Amino acid sequence: MEKHYRSIFGPLHRSGKSICLFMLMLLASSIAFAQQRVVKGTVTDESNLPLPGVVVTVQSSGKATSTNANGGYQVTVSGAGDVLKFTFVGSVTKQVTIAEKNVVNVTMVTDTKQLKDVVVIGYGTASRKDVTGAITSVKAEEFNNGVLTTPAELLQGKVAGLNITKSGDPNKPPAAILRGPSTLRDGAAIQPFYVIDGVPGASIDLLAPADIESIDVLKDASSTAIYGSRAANGVIIVTTKRAKAGQTRLTYSAYAAVENVSKNIDVLTGDELRKYLTDNGVAKLSAADDDGSNTNWQKLAERTGYSQNHNLSYAGASNNAEYGASVNYMKNNGILRNTSLERTIYKGYINQRFFNDRLKLGITLTNSATKNNDIFQAQVLPGILFYLPTVGPYNADGTYKENYSRTGSGPLNPLSLINNNFTKTENNKTLINGFASLDILKGLKFTVSGSTQKEQNNVNTYSTSQSGIYVNAGGVAVRSAYTNTSNVLEAYFNYDRNFGQHSLKLLGGYSYQQDRTGDGFGVQTQGFSNDYLTYNFLALSNPTQLSQIVFNPAYISTLRLISFYGRAQYQFADKYLLQASLREDGSSAFGLNHRHGYFPAASAGWKIINEDFMKAVPAISDLKLRAGYGVSGNSLGFDAFTAQLIYGVPPGGGKFLSNGNIVNPIGPVRNPNPDLKWESTATTNIGLDFGLFNNRLTGSVDYYIKKTSDLITTLQVSTTQYFYQYLTANVGKMKNTGIEVVINAVPVKSQAFTWRTSFNVTHNKNMVESLSSGNLALPYIQTAQLGGKGQSGNYSQIIQPGYALGTFDLWHYTGKNANGVSTFQKADGSIVASQPLTTDQFIKYDAQPKLIYGWTNSFFYKSFDLNFLVRGVYGNKILNGTLASLNNPADAKLQNIPRFTLGESFKDINAYLISDRFLESGSYLRMDNATLGYTIKPHIQAIKSLRFYASGNNIFIITKYRGVDPEVNMGGLTPGIDNKDFYPKTRTFSLGLTASF
Repeated sequence: MEKHYRSIFGPLHRSGKSICLFMLMLLASSIAFAQQRVVKGTVTDESNLPLPGVVVTVQSSGKATSTNANGGYQVTVSGAGDVLKFTFVGSVTKQVTIAEKNVVNVTMVTDTKQLKDVVVIGYGTASRKDVTGAITSVKAEEFNNGVLTTPAELLQGKVAGLNITKSGDPNKPPAAILRGPSTLRDGAAIQPFYVIDGVPGASIDLLAPADIESIDVLKDASSTAIYGSRAANGVIIVTTKRAKAGQTRLTYSAYAAVENVSKNIDVLTGDELRKYLTDNGVAKLSAADDDGSNTNWQKLAERTGYSQNHNLSYAGASNNAEYGASVNYMKNNGILRNTSLERTIYKGYINQRFFNDRLKLGITLTNSATKNNDIFQAQVLPGILFYLPTVGPYNADGTYKENYSRTGSGPLNPLSLINNNFTKTENNKTLINGFASLDILKGLKFTVSGSTQKEQNNVNTYSTSQSGIYVNAGGVAVRSAYTNTSNVLEAYFNYDRNFGQHSLKLLGGYSYQQDRTGDGFGVQTQGFSNDYLTYNFLALSNPTQLSQIVFNPAYISTLRLISFYGRAQYQFADKYLLQASLREDGSSAFGLNHRHGYFPAASAGWKIINEDFMKAVPAISDLKLRAGYGVSGNSLGFDAFTAQLIYGVPPGGGKFLSNGNIVNPIGPVRNPNPDLKWESTATTNIGLDFGLFNNRLTGSVDYYIKKTSDLITTLQVSTTQYFYQYLTANVGKMKNTGIEVVINAVPVKSQAFTWRTSFNVTHNKNMVESLSSGNLALPYIQTAQLGGKGQSGNYSQIIQPGYALGTFDLWHYTGKNANGVSTFQKADGSIVASQPLTTDQFIKYDAQPKLIYGWTNSFFYKSFDLNFLVRGVYGNKILNGTLASLNNPADAKLQNIPRFTLGESFKDINAYLISDRFLESGSYLRMDNATLGYTIKPHIQAIKSLRFYASGNNIFIITKYRGVDPEVNMGGLTPGIDNKDFYPKTRTFSLGLTASF
């Protein structure tokens, strides 16, 4: 019975279990279905712009979707506890628990570490962790704020080893010296080489600071050698902004600023000068020199400078195209009257991809139009200091008061100099560059790019009939117009492949560049019936002598550079890195025997952090050792005739009569030198990159040795051996050794408040090792001929083996004798109270700083941001030639004196002599910039974000220097000189706005 029962009810029993299980599953699924719901939202970036392409993953199911072009998404979630994960390249991954919300809007925050991990190197990019050379990257959010006339100022205080000095003159670009001086030449020869969006040698004036995305500074030769003969001073690679895929963006930024002189030289008022002369028994000044005035010539020449800048940009990107356009307008009124800079920049670009992104084509067009207004600074700057304050600027009839019989350092009315002499320059630059990039095979890409840059430079100068410089000349006009063109062609292959633990990157390419300069003319004439047309109609001039018509002796030069280059990068197991490169350059600028040069480089890196034994040290989050050696060159600043025999009008050669005709003399003006070659700089660099506490503290230390050989200078030679008395030749060697330290930290980081800080410091030691090569030898080179009363033939600096460039060679001041007269030590050790001989000068100190440093701090609290930059130098000397020339008690009846001179004896007939008495400390600490900003993200579609900010530049300075400012020019042959030609430094306050639509 029991078996029978089971046989009957067994199937029913099993069937019941199945039905119950089915019912339970149905119930569970119903419950789950009841909990499932649709969640949607919008993803934006930090500027409140929609962010397409963000991957949204549902944690419970693993299903994912991407945001559309408007940043929108829609997903199905399982319940209130489900989590959404948002990921996007370049942004910090974000996870959100949905709770009971049906709409989840998310703002993605830029992953600063990830962005900084990509650096631009020659002809490509690299991950920061894979770099083996010394490269510093500065992103847009780290740039300096304020009134900037050139993008180079964005980097002041930001890059270890880069010393940028600038005066207050809006028309004078800053001097940039990287890792110490390495040439005996001036001008372009001292500047780093610029590469803009892959175009080598492009003008930095073509860029508006608001359009720059990042700047990468290549410092050692293992990084720069790929650019060969133009890279000895370092390479600065600039990358401009582009839209993100799926975005369209309209941005407007602007600022208005006010500038004032931060410091004036404290000279005497008219009443103070009269009292000084009376107290010292000097007869009353004549009526021509004293009309009862108290004229402050510095204040008359100066003004409050108002500046403005506007930048409007539009950019968009689809799945297969990028496009954009921008316009920038900047006007900077200098704080000296009649000086200003006005610039307008237009830019447009389009990049298009074809054949499943295998082919990419692009073209960019940029135009920069600059207008400069300037005065005759060489006369005005000394004049506003030296001209007598006892005289007013005008006669009773409104004409400028002059006394042409007066001698001294400031004999001409400064206000007349400003208003009766001017220079107007119009500079127009156009750059067209295009490229084509083709993915041939997996990992193999071919790129060809071409660019043409054209520069039109028109310089117009006019001195009116009332000019004290050209008395009775009837007005003097100078006009010149020159065109410079540069054409560049680059073609190269990139091959990038990974093979298991091996990674290989290869580069091979060809470069062709042709620069044509000096294509134009220049002429000077005089004798106009009136000043109404100034320089605009030279045919109306009436010169009375043929010598009054002067033609500019410039000539057309066509220079060509043809190069081949290659680079190999190898990585094993993400631990060991090797890189080697070689470039061959052929240049028509140099002698026939040395037109080709080779520039090799090799470097290695060890990612210590990826070794197994580092797992036992969790506090260290990054550690990499780098070492490299390379050779780069300096051919900047040369034309095609540098090494050629040139005929022209010899210096001082006047016209002569030949067969009844007045003709120019013709003779050699440059010697040929078939052995002339470029300067070569070999750099050894050892560096360590580190990170601590999950990279809350990061930094690097670099030690370098930079040796430059074949220094080029012009030396005097015998005319029995050469056609001409001067020869341009390779003579000498120079060495720079230094250490750079960079520390970055995030001391505080919370949801509401973040503090980031960065500090860099550099020590560099410069030394000239020799001034000889082959049969050519120089014991020394004297420089810095500053002039001054009775000192026109004196030099104040010397270039000599064993000493730094900018070494001072001066008389040694030993104090004052019983009569209050300055005394000096002669070469034999004796003390004299008279002007010594030039053979009595002593070598003492130099202009090179021992330390250069910068400290940046950024604070973020909710919608507020505050950042400031402190920078400075330590251990350098400045020769205050301005104070020396002003310190002239005996000539106080001819020129003004500073308050400093009130402490001098009136009998001191030597007080003005340039000696080490006026060699002062150039050390300073400057609060260079501080900016407070507030960002609004309104919840309206038309406006994505608004940022308002207030900024101050040159807020304060701590220094012992007695001149206008210790930040004097450190470029060229005569660094550290302040000699009556320093345009006043300014203090600036600005208000700005950035709006994204």
